[in-house]
This record gives sequence, structure tokens and C-alpha cells, in this order.
Amino acid sequence: MKAASQHAFRFHLDLQSGVPVYRQIIDQIRGAIASGALTTGDQLPTVRQLAVDLSINPNTVVRAYKELELSGQLETQQGTGTFISEKKPAGDRAERLRQLSRITADAVARAGAAGFTIDQLVEQLRNWPVRPASKEKP
Repeated sequence: MKAASQHAFRFHLDLQSGVPVYRQIIDQIRGAIASGALTTGDQLPTVRQLAVDLSINPNTVVRAYKELELSGQLETQQGTGTFISEKKPAGDRAERLRQLSRITADAVARAGAAGFTIDQLVEQLRNWPVRPASKEKP
């Protein structure tokens, strides 16, 4: 397994978003995997370390890590740590494209409801994971 990629990838929370903290952690890890910021074998921070870094209850981190482990995206090795797994998402190409279409439609609808254009959404995606500095937690 590779050494931790904690320096290349930073977690952040938006406590005003209405999205549960454990879900934000899950979404950030999945997004980092999709963007290549985290790759197979990268080690994540320990539950305790991430809880301290984000000033949250360790059980919140446990819940996020456990859900990602159950989906096959993380592997926890007792005494060694938690790592990005080699498992690739299941499903045939057509099903994966349908799933991506649903995700895209949801993102467009949510952005439109908030008053953003598709061009603004696309620009934000291109610059992802850049966040407003006021929302980022060091």
C-alpha cells in the first residue's frame, strides 16, 4: 500500500449546506477517486486524526468509512490503516451511462433551482475541487 495522500487531498466541511457531515466525507472521497486525487492504495487519515482535523465526532468518520468499505471503495487493514481499494464500480457500460445521466440531470436541476446556468455548473465542475475560501476548514 502507498503512503498517505493527505497532503494532496484535504477534507473540508460546509456546515451550512444541510448535507450530513458523514455524507460530505463520503462524497469527497468518491469525488477524489473520480478526479484522480486519490488512487488505489492511497492511505486515508485514521478515524481519530480525521475527526480531530475536522472537529467532529469519530463515530461520524466511522460511519463514512464503513459505508465506503461496504461499497468496496475502501479497505481497512487492522493495525495498518484505511486505503483506497482496487475495486472498480460494477455494472455494464449502458447502465453506467444511465446512472451518469441521472446524476447530471439532478445536478443541472439543482443548479437551475439555485439560479445558476449550465455554463456556470460546467465551469465549477472543471475547476473542482476548488471551494470558496470562507467555507474551507484547514
